[in-house]
Amino acid sequence: MSITLFIIILTSLVSIAGFRNRAFFDKLKLNPYLIIHKKEYQRIFTHAFLHADWTHLGFNMFTLYFFGNNAEIFFEHFFEHGKLMFILLYIVGIAISAIPSILKHKNDHWYNSIGASGAVAAVLFASIFFDPRMGIYLFLIPIPIPGFVFGIVYLAYSQYMGKKNTDNINHEAHITGAIFGFLFPLVLNPGLFTVFWNGLMGG
Repeated sequence: MSITLFIIILTSLVSIAGFRNRAFFDKLKLNPYLIIHKKEYQRIFTHAFLHADWTHLGFNMFTLYFFGNNAEIFFEHFFEHGKLMFILLYIVGIAISAIPSILKHKNDHWYNSIGASGAVAAVLFASIFFDPRMGIYLFLIPIPIPGFVFGIVYLAYSQYMGKKNTDNINHEAHITGAIFGFLFPLVLNPGLFTVFWNGLMGG
């Protein structure tokens, strides 16, 4: 079984349990106030396995399925312990993407956040790093968009919506997770920049 499929199954099971049990849901959600003031550090990670509803869960897992498998292949190709590095990408991506919310809302007891989108963004942008010209399809657009173009638009849109703050989406987590996912392969091996550059140039 691939790591991606295991994460999808685990996330789905935990999310469904959260749908059915509010007490369980409340114990796992990201609450910066409880993390900082009550030292409930496990919430930094557990929130990524919860989702608000079936649509939220389905969208994140659908995205993870398509890009996670690609990322796994790339990590296994370029790193000796590829599967372990992919697991680190996902787990650290969860924590890194939560940092802006934790710092911003550390004294706001009412603030909560859930969902795997920060870690999924990390996986997506790791895939873009290794294959910047990969074709990405968006709803209602019949032609694929090059990965590096999608990445730029994604970051710009997330920044814009984050500043507007008119929805209930944690855009800061998306941005932080995406940047982390793109830089993670370089942290492991700076020489991989040539892989990105050659892919970007079509070499």
